[in-house]
Amino acid sequence: MPRQASGEGSVPVPGFRVWAPAGIPEVREGDNIAALIAATGAGLADGDILLVTSKIVSKAEGRVLEAADREAAIDAETVRVVARRGTLRIVENRHGLIMAAAGVDASNTAAGTVLLLPADPDASARSIRDGLRDALGVEVGVVVTDTFGRPWRNGLTDVAIGAAGVRVLDDLRGGTDAYGNPLSVTVVALADELAAAGDLVKGKAEGLPVAVVRGLSHLVDGEDAGTRALVRAAGDDMFRLGTSEAVREAVTLRRTVRDFTDEPVDPAAVRRAVAAAVTAPAPHHTTPWRFVLLESEKSRVALLDAMRDAWVSDLRADGKSEESIAKRVRRGDVLRRAPYLVVPCLVMDGSHVYGDARRDAAEREMFVVAAGAGVQNCLVALAGERLGSAWVSSTMFCREVVRDVLGLPEGWDPMGAVAVGHAAVAPKDRPARDAAAFIEVR
Repeated sequence: MPRQASGEGSVPVPGFRVWAPAGIPEVREGDNIAALIAATGAGLADGDILLVTSKIVSKAEGRVLEAADREAAIDAETVRVVARRGTLRIVENRHGLIMAAAGVDASNTAAGTVLLLPADPDASARSIRDGLRDALGVEVGVVVTDTFGRPWRNGLTDVAIGAAGVRVLDDLRGGTDAYGNPLSVTVVALADELAAAGDLVKGKAEGLPVAVVRGLSHLVDGEDAGTRALVRAAGDDMFRLGTSEAVREAVTLRRTVRDFTDEPVDPAAVRRAVAAAVTAPAPHHTTPWRFVLLESEKSRVALLDAMRDAWVSDLRADGKSEESIAKRVRRGDVLRRAPYLVVPCLVMDGSHVYGDARRDAAEREMFVVAAGAGVQNCLVALAGERLGSAWVSSTMFCREVVRDVLGLPEGWDPMGAVAVGHAAVAPKDRPARDAAAFIEVR
């Protein structure tokens, strides 16, 4: 209810009323939600906002699924597994929502069945709004709600998954606060706040699936932007990656990027990637990795010019034509297009010398494998930092040149170079690979 200021001469301050009308029966497939709400006699008026639990919408739309195996139903609705602990899964579903079990619900439905979310919650909200206009002649807003858990916070709350005729966001950026300070990041999730307010009177087990908010008519408009704007885009989501799931996701995100923007690379992000690199396994408790970071354009140009000259010399010695050499050099320019280079090096410190060619060769191979594991860790971590990369092997063909230009010790063996930067275009989807094709079981 609206609050009153205390004391003599008190005046009303802005407020709103929220209540849950009784009288909505058990909803079945084919029922008209708008007609059921109208029949409650809730006395709806222009500017009211209705908060409708998604479960009754799902039932009316026939989203009840016979499912002895709820896990299979969750699989079918899942686009991406975000986190997993035992049987509990937090996933991205077909609507782009990050939630437990993809929104597949086994409560408030008959045994042996599960409820899926409405196929298009925004369209469901529009249908209810239009139905109430036809039945009662009122202009209302409608929000379809569902229950979410939240990262870092205990307890559940209702949020908006569909909306019609309601402003879902209030963008305050560009304004100022009460002290005149500029607001640069404040965007209020109005639809989620409405959903949570409605849940206070609907409850979870009271059989009151609809709430009405009155007094916030300024949030009701004719726009049908829907709730998609509430879902944070992947590129803006700082918490998209978790723990073990983060590794799998970052590995999936890792692509070879060959074209970069001019946006500078944060040196701290590369150092964090190197910190991940040096956690790789290595033989004899050694640390066989060194990473040379070329952060200045001068150092990059000096190295790449010297490498180009060495490469051209090798190609001429192979009898290649000048035209062929020019084409090959152009194809190898990915390193020049990057605003940042990393030169990973192998060191054999701590290796064993056996005096036997076979065993000494195997010893070096162990160190090479460890170096590769470190570079892969680095590439995956760069992907987690939203940086593109390309691991190019060219420095391995002119190690003496690289050591000379960069002033590296004799025992440092360059293991290629990693181009780092912000991808100019989104990498193409990687063709699916069947892991079974790479497995042999004995």
